Amino acid sequence: MSSHQTAVRFLRGPRVRVAIGAAAAAAAALAVAAAVLLPGAPPGADGDDGPAAQRRPGLTAALSAPFSAFTEGYDCYRIPTLTTTKDGLLLAIAEARTSGCDDIGDIDLVMKRSSDNGRTWGPMEVVRGAGDPGAYGNPVPVVDSASGRISLLHAYSTWAPDAAGNRVRGPRELRLAHSGDDGATWSVEPNPQPHLKGPDWAWISVGPGHGIQLTPTRPDQPGRMVVSADYRTESNESGAQLLYSDDGGLTWQPGARWGAPEGTPAPNEPALTQLPDGRIYVNARSTATCGTPDHRVAALVDDAAAPGFPAPGFTPVTGLTAPPASGSLLQLPGGPLLLSAPSRPGAEFSDRWTLAVRTSTDQGRTWSAGGAVVLRERAGYSDMSVLPDGRIGMLYETANGTPHGYVKFTSFTPEALAAATEDLTPRRTTDATPHRNHAVVHGAPRLGNRPDGGKTMRFDGKDDFLRLIDCPDELRLGEGDFAVAAWVKYKTRGQDHESGARQPLVWGYGQGSGTKQFRIETDPATGRLEGTLDGGTGPVTVASRRPVDDDAWHHVVFQREGGRLQLTVDGGDPAVTEQPPGRLDFRPTGAFTIHLGTQPDQKAFYAGALDDVRIYGRALSDNDRARLRSGSDVTDQERVRLTFDRIW
Repeated sequence: MSSHQTAVRFLRGPRVRVAIGAAAAAAAALAVAAAVLLPGAPPGADGDDGPAAQRRPGLTAALSAPFSAFTEGYDCYRIPTLTTTKDGLLLAIAEARTSGCDDIGDIDLVMKRSSDNGRTWGPMEVVRGAGDPGAYGNPVPVVDSASGRISLLHAYSTWAPDAAGNRVRGPRELRLAHSGDDGATWSVEPNPQPHLKGPDWAWISVGPGHGIQLTPTRPDQPGRMVVSADYRTESNESGAQLLYSDDGGLTWQPGARWGAPEGTPAPNEPALTQLPDGRIYVNARSTATCGTPDHRVAALVDDAAAPGFPAPGFTPVTGLTAPPASGSLLQLPGGPLLLSAPSRPGAEFSDRWTLAVRTSTDQGRTWSAGGAVVLRERAGYSDMSVLPDGRIGMLYETANGTPHGYVKFTSFTPEALAAATEDLTPRRTTDATPHRNHAVVHGAPRLGNRPDGGKTMRFDGKDDFLRLIDCPDELRLGEGDFAVAAWVKYKTRGQDHESGARQPLVWGYGQGSGTKQFRIETDPATGRLEGTLDGGTGPVTVASRRPVDDDAWHHVVFQREGGRLQLTVDGGDPAVTEQPPGRLDFRPTGAFTIHLGTQPDQKAFYAGALDDVRIYGRALSDNDRARLRSGSDVTDQERVRLTFDRIW
């Protein structure tokens, strides 16, 4: 049983330690969960940000904000964890970063306490790091139900700037702190915990999120306490490690371990819970980002102290839409298993949007397509706990225009969770090539028809756009030839003339100076289209020979042939720009997304129509371009073909 399953722990005979009223309220609320969160809850809208009229209201986004960026002496707060103590207090613990939001730097562990179920919070206390420029991180608390003692495992590392001023992390280790008075004071182990880190490990961390305490196997002994960890060896094996304590958290030992060879998906930032049958379920962020929609892996283990996880170990969790991010697990007694995590599909950190709670009624084997949305905006890591009144509490990261910086708190009943459930299946439009890179649809773009019979998609210039996600290799264009072709229809808006704002039609990869990218966008000053490549050393741009913002259909091809950028409109002579040697390669090295109708930061949108959008791994000849204009197919090295026949 998790130390977060407060209500049930309160109710077990020899462990009743709190007022009967609080225990009864918690028991009643959680009993309802079994009824209201099992299959049958009606679905809602069709995607993470579909038409507002089709959405369910969602859960209450925030009741309070324990930690706010640029307050109380820190720039940024991250990696929150929520703990319900034996006596019913809530502890919010997080990393407090002193200079920006970087993972490397002067980072403290800070805490606030609440005695009213998270509505208000007491003053901030620095648990670790005061006067130490090192980086304390990944706090993982776990409560001993017998003594009430809180154990706080966490990571620590030094850091220093290199010759270029970049922060470089030193060796990382685990450390331990305890509190016997609900977090009012903390005692710190004077030495690190070297026995928890393998001799050939280059990296170790714990959590993020809470640890658990298992159901006792003997009435005279406390339940085993378990914390999750991840590691990387000097030979680049990555994996998950369980740490356990049989003495109420005073000492810890390494337990079950599972490692993946270099280049294969491995668990990272694992969350864990105890299932009703006693097994430990671990659900983790996957190191696999590109070429797969499955960004989480999971495993089961019977004994945390076993040397390893039983076969097959960690395997992909299919059908659970999520970007690379940490998540939180909570097993409701008598009810389903809950997972909180961002639910927007994609392989990039920037895809951390639409924080939702999803359910599994078969002990993690499958997950619901529906979920209850906490926040439809950018959101990062989260942690859940059962509160003394039976509500489910959650701490989570969010901020303005980024998933990180603030830590907010909300809570909800199991009934509210069920009532807010909506379909989170992303809407898509078809890629007709064998690659099947179906585009994710955002907003409410409208399908229509061209006069010659072709299908179109109309974008409103406000929040309509498409994404080609999960960075498949065939869309990782590089230093060779390529082509992007599309039918385009738009008119420059008055506000764009006044502001000079450009409208992005197609934008691949990154954004900003020194970032590899390609894009097609409007120039409101001239009415022309511009195609731009940037290999990381500065943009090279080619503009169409004539304006195309006349609200008529035009066939546009932006391509590179040899070292020459070309932009062709309606089969006319191409506009040409020579690309300087050494600035040819714009191949992204990591995860990427191709946007249609917006740019990566989603601060500009296209108001117009597109049809028959295609991407090729080669340049198109005059004959190829003519065939496309006539409606014929050109399939040689075709990587994407969006015909906009339907949204599904």
